Amino acid sequence: MCSLLGAAACGALCISVCRLAGPGPGAVLAGGLFAVSRLSWQWSVVAEVFTLNNLFVGLLFFLTASFHRAESTTQRRKTAHWGALCCGLGLCNQHTLVLYVVAIIPWVLQRLHSHRELSLRGLVSLGVCFLAGFLPYIYLPMSSYLNTARWSWGDQTTLSGLLTHLLRAEYGTFSLAKSESSVNLTTMLNSGVNVGSAQLDHCLADLSLPALVLAALGLLLSSWDRMCRSVSWLLTVMLVLYSLFFAWRANLDISRPLLLGVVERFWLQSDAAVCVLAGLGLSRTHSELERRLGHGGLWKTTGWVLTMALLAHMVRTNHRECDQSRNSVVERFGRELLTSVPTDSIILTRGDLPGNSLRYLYYCQGVRPDVRLVDQEMMTYSWYVAKLAQHHPGVRFPGRWWDPVHPEEKDTFTLEQFLSHNTQRHVFACIGLPEGDPSWENSFSRWPMGVCDYLAPLQRQFHPKDWADRTRNIYNWSEPHDSFHPASWEHVANEEMWQARMKTAFFLFDLAERMQGEGKAGLFELSYILYKEIVEAHSDYPPNWDKNLALACERLLRSGHRGYSPDSLLTCSTQHFSLYLEKERTDPQADAIRSAIAHLLQERDRLSQGRRRTP
Repeated sequence: MCSLLGAAACGALCISVCRLAGPGPGAVLAGGLFAVSRLSWQWSVVAEVFTLNNLFVGLLFFLTASFHRAESTTQRRKTAHWGALCCGLGLCNQHTLVLYVVAIIPWVLQRLHSHRELSLRGLVSLGVCFLAGFLPYIYLPMSSYLNTARWSWGDQTTLSGLLTHLLRAEYGTFSLAKSESSVNLTTMLNSGVNVGSAQLDHCLADLSLPALVLAALGLLLSSWDRMCRSVSWLLTVMLVLYSLFFAWRANLDISRPLLLGVVERFWLQSDAAVCVLAGLGLSRTHSELERRLGHGGLWKTTGWVLTMALLAHMVRTNHRECDQSRNSVVERFGRELLTSVPTDSIILTRGDLPGNSLRYLYYCQGVRPDVRLVDQEMMTYSWYVAKLAQHHPGVRFPGRWWDPVHPEEKDTFTLEQFLSHNTQRHVFACIGLPEGDPSWENSFSRWPMGVCDYLAPLQRQFHPKDWADRTRNIYNWSEPHDSFHPASWEHVANEEMWQARMKTAFFLFDLAERMQGEGKAGLFELSYILYKEIVEAHSDYPPNWDKNLALACERLLRSGHRGYSPDSLLTCSTQHFSLYLEKERTDPQADAIRSAIAHLLQERDRLSQGRRRTP
């Protein structure tokens, strides 16, 4: 479905240029450039809202061009009404379209006024069409009232609940993420400059320099053409308004590749405007060269060659990264997590990756119907228990919502209370727990179980060797390390699976650090064995494995070496500390690690000298 919507969006961009400048290579360039650009390609094969938004953007461009070229009052009125309906429908899908709508509406009204076709009756009629586009929202209060959906967001049975949902108030209206604290103006400006610079880099890399040059020519040459001047400047205003506003409100740290991937999806809306301007640029350049120099066939052929060459180059560049025909990483990630937990478990999901992958398999494909999925973030909203508790049979909620910040409030509960009310089931946290509510530590402990953590009652005895055996080969995962783009969810899923291999070893090491007595050395030994197993089993692995194995060797040596050769432990420690520094040269602890290496080498030399003195 998303692929079809993406193709339709590209077609809409193509016919928009056709309406403004006629058919030809410029129209094909506009649609084709958008179709094979990296972002459009990537998000046309993903179940998300962006391709439908692209379609509405394309329809608005086409209706704008049709309205501009309309030759009669009837055509203008008809097109304006279709445009008003399209604006409403588009805003139902994605709020960012409002930045195009607020530019189009005054332009349409000014054009109607200039033709003496603007009246109160006409305004009311356009307003009705615009509001009719919001009719799909009727589904929300109806669905919320019936409460048959097994998973949904919010309570829309009240007007305030409906407005909260429409404005995304729980996530931050016109923001990509909710912010826990106020942000000063300087920080916002710096963030906006960074996002704007990243967007320009994206245009140069993904749309290409020739396309940007053609877009600039499109604006310049269309400014001299009475037939296209108004629309080309409208597209430019929309592009600039959207880019500036989005750079201001994109409150995510784009220095992190994954969050940059979240931000760049929203550049699709501005990319569509750039592609149309590029198509106009090619069409206008061809027309201008033909008018001044003649030889129209030559310039048209040149335009077709340029278009085909540019599109072929982009297909060749983007195909490898955008081909997802064999990609099942996220699905397999979810399946491995669901398969690993015992029967009738409760899984407390946290974050998009475990939440969405597990919910898809659980609700859509019926995998592991015996388990219960409870979303940690959603459980902190006042509507969660009231609306969704009935869809979690067997799960006991000790209040109306989980409040990690103010657990003393009426009808709220702590994580400890939730766990204490559900001791009849095994409870797992995937991935992790929030830091705001440490109450669970009073009665429960966390035992690592792959990507997830088992929340075990304190009275349950922990057997290190048995737990190590249980978690040693918990997943069947064969993806190579670091084999996906850092901005992709596949990269996150793969990294989680690789780090899951060492979680038990890390847990045992940390447990040994915090305890005294006879068991300390045994835990260090078991941690060392597990680290050594996974490092020797793989040629390419996360850099932190080297650092952790080096530390495990050093601690085992300090705790009496448990029968292992001190020389081999010292060699192992220095070797893997050195390997770690080769891979992570910017580690802030690099100087301390070099000092540790030097000290360990001195110890090994003293040990060797002592053996030589001994007869």
